[in-house]
Amino acid sequence: MQFSKSLVLKIFLLIITNQIFLKTYRVESAEKIKIVYSIFSRTVSVNSLKNFAETGNTSNSLRRILNTTGSSDDEIKSVLNKNFAIPITIASKLVYSEIGNIFLTRLSSILHPPKANDEKTGMLALRSSVIQGLYLGDEKINLIKFFESYPTKTVILNVNALSKVMNKVESVSELLEFFSNKPLEKIKNN
Repeated sequence: MQFSKSLVLKIFLLIITNQIFLKTYRVESAEKIKIVYSIFSRTVSVNSLKNFAETGNTSNSLRRILNTTGSSDDEIKSVLNKNFAIPITIASKLVYSEIGNIFLTRLSSILHPPKANDEKTGMLALRSSVIQGLYLGDEKINLIKFFESYPTKTVILNVNALSKVMNKVESVSELLEFFSNKPLEKIKNN
């Protein structure tokens, strides 16, 4: 009987200590996107981007960033609001597949958490964001849902790394279409 009381006391102390010293705080979603270009950076809030995608209204800081893209507001809104319908089970297979790992590793050089020193951390954040975004969007995801599901308060968007990728494809829509359709066909058939 003494052993049982001692064990209960130890478990109780372990739980209390764990709650005090190892408390983790859950981040609901990304709040900011930090756009980094060489030594310069700008920050835009996900809410202002979402507001722009829904209404077309922009803050002054977002307007300056959008003007640098050289694209019309309608084109940008179209990219932000483009939904991709993917069942979560297929998306999960995709992001855990060999081709998914390669894609997420490459994408993690473009989009990653702040202070991420390795590709794996970025890859895990991207994987989480895709699955959570599909869950929240009832198996549909767009860029806004993706950012709303990102597991850190800030997302780094590395424009230099994005430029290198964009030089290899003709357009963003071609890139999105390639990665949303081609790998899915192989996974759907398995």
